[in-house]
Amino acid sequence: MTMLSTYFIRIFPALFLLTITFILAYRLNVWIKIFLMILGFILMRDAMTPVGIWQFGVTDSLLWLRFIDSGLVLIILAVLTLILALVLYFIHPQINQDIVWFSKNKYHAFLVGILAAILIVLPFMLPYLNTPIEARGGNVSWQVVFPLLIFALLGNFLEELLFRGFLQSQLKLITNKWHAIVLSGLIFALGHIFLAITVTDLGVIVLLFTFWEGLICAFLYERYGLIAASIAHGFGIFLISAGLF
Repeated sequence: MTMLSTYFIRIFPALFLLTITFILAYRLNVWIKIFLMILGFILMRDAMTPVGIWQFGVTDSLLWLRFIDSGLVLIILAVLTLILALVLYFIHPQINQDIVWFSKNKYHAFLVGILAAILIVLPFMLPYLNTPIEARGGNVSWQVVFPLLIFALLGNFLEELLFRGFLQSQLKLITNKWHAIVLSGLIFALGHIFLAITVTDLGVIVLLFTFWEGLICAFLYERYGLIAASIAHGFGIFLISAGLF
């Protein structure tokens, strides 16, 4: 819990500044609001690194990811993230009306999301088979696996709401769907440049992974809706970080 208090104290000044700016800009251009929301998310996500909520590494060109070994902390963060996502959704009726949640077949969207998660992580996880787990983050306690799944799904639901539900939906209004998909994937990768270059030194590996992930999720959103994209993103992160392979 000390780690959580350190985390919130660390991000509070910047979040306060962003909130004031957002309130003053609320009735202005929709793109300003989307930019501010994404900027706030990047701040909250990247600040998890220096306080130790998650840890990245590269071993023999293999990207690995591990979260804090505390189910309680993960559940608290998951609930807070869901609350933030709901607040952002309901205060933007002029934006959320354009969000596509499901394709015609809701169950199809769930299945496609799970299969797409495997596609996202497959190129990065196949080399894991020849690398001891101790060299790529270590074992994950079984007591943390379920909280980790909840956190991955809800945390990445917020990210998909911003990049696909808000950003890509608005891009589709001013360009064609394929242009919107590519831009959504590129901007998603750009949203990780600080994580790749300044917050960590993982560099091009993170950018390649997030561009690949962003393109797949952008296509899923266009074809199957936000829930499918969120499942693919969240379950993919869970597969990488749970140490099950």
